[in-house]
Amino acid sequence: MERTLVIIKPCAVQRGLIGEVLSRFERRGLKLVAMKMTRLDAEICRRHYAHLADKPFYPIIEESMTAAPVVLCCMEGIDAVEVVRTMAGATNGRKALPGTIRGDYCVSHQENIIHASDSLESAAQELERFFKPEDYCSYDNPLLGYLYAKDEL
Repeated sequence: MERTLVIIKPCAVQRGLIGEVLSRFERRGLKLVAMKMTRLDAEICRRHYAHLADKPFYPIIEESMTAAPVVLCCMEGIDAVEVVRTMAGATNGRKALPGTIRGDYCVSHQENIIHASDSLESAAQELERFFKPEDYCSYDNPLLGYLYAKDEL
């Protein structure tokens, strides 16, 4: 099973969308194995968005991501990175298709509800950045056989 990071951004926290976002992933069949609420500071934002730190728009990202608490989540499932990214929709909410999280809940490029890891490699790095090994909760899902075919497990 793959694991991927989802950050429910301050805009979604402020709008009361935490449960709505999480329930969509759970209803799809992904398993929540770690979660915590925290406030990001400038230092962790710079590390997390290091690939964008030199861009002229970076200060807007940092201001947005430190404006209110975030909810950090680790979702688990087969092809979890791809499933989450597809469910998230296009980064720009105005271009995200209806039925995606961004397509249903935002109209902004920055205030776009969630961050989702873009690859297995970045998911591993991002999860390590925000979670310790003891933060993960392993548990059996009795519905696993109804979510995946036997040859997928």
